[in-house]
Amino acid sequence: MDGKVPVATDSPWHEGELALQRRAGAAERMDVVGRRVLRDHLIEQHRDFYPLLPFIVVGAADHAGEMWATILAGRPGFLHSPEPRTLHVAAGADPADPLASGLEDGAAIGLLGIELHTRRRNRLNGTVRRTGPDAFDVEVGESFGNCPRYIRLRDFGFARDPAAASTLPVRRFDRIEGPAAALIAGAETLFIASSVTRADGRRQVDVSHRGGRPGFVALQDDGSLLMPDFAGNLFFNTLGNILADPRCGFTFVDFETGDLLQLSGDGEVILEGPEIAAFEGAEQLLRFRPKQILLRPGALPLRWHSPADGASPHSLATGNWEEARALLETGFRQP
Repeated sequence: MDGKVPVATDSPWHEGELALQRRAGAAERMDVVGRRVLRDHLIEQHRDFYPLLPFIVVGAADHAGEMWATILAGRPGFLHSPEPRTLHVAAGADPADPLASGLEDGAAIGLLGIELHTRRRNRLNGTVRRTGPDAFDVEVGESFGNCPRYIRLRDFGFARDPAAASTLPVRRFDRIEGPAAALIAGAETLFIASSVTRADGRRQVDVSHRGGRPGFVALQDDGSLLMPDFAGNLFFNTLGNILADPRCGFTFVDFETGDLLQLSGDGEVILEGPEIAAFEGAEQLLRFRPKQILLRPGALPLRWHSPADGASPHSLATGNWEEARALLETGFRQP
């Protein structure tokens, strides 16, 4: 695809999403689902949900059009919906955040509200309306609930005033190595920002959660990242966007230190290959080639603790790269 997809007049989905839904044999069913769950406003349940959150995941493009994902934090109540078509965000981006330039008035934005200690979540996309230097409204384009699969339970606490930025210097890398590689190697969670440009020229941004067993995102010898994509809600928002426009952003969180690793680059959806069958639970793969890599030590004022039984049972039912590579090395081939 050329990055611009037609508006499907008879479908709630764009052509990238439809391509993957058709491949999964679910296009007809998802047409019905999409008409029911994709809304142009926040329902009361979600309006009550956002004020409970201490952080929100944000996706947007910088001035060069490259995608980034980040996290904005605040005391519960910093998010609220004054009316169904608006979400107010009483937080400003740290100037050191590469996504900060993407929060200008009129910019396309994607948001993920996620409550880690309950696994509840809601996604929305829309348009930024600036209300001040440290606050903005989001004019809702689409809002929808999400399934709770692959989310590890975590309880949160604040290590400092959320209005105070980290004083630690940002670290930039030419390739994924050192502390950036170590963070990814142990990660069970990441967030992905992606977008699609509609035929009318309107950019639509999405940001989503991905989870798995520790190390489910593998660093390759060429510096790319490779991750399995597991069974989900069949929306295919992220992968459908990347089919249309490969630009995307990855963010990893160190839940114990508040470090934030942000990467911007290009994604590739892999639909065929022996690695897919070798990795238990994988339905396709996503390869990510980073072009910019930033580690922001202590960027988040939050710290999280996970109970011993906090792993998602869905994640525990999936494989890992060590097992997959062992199958491949012993002659395993996709049937």
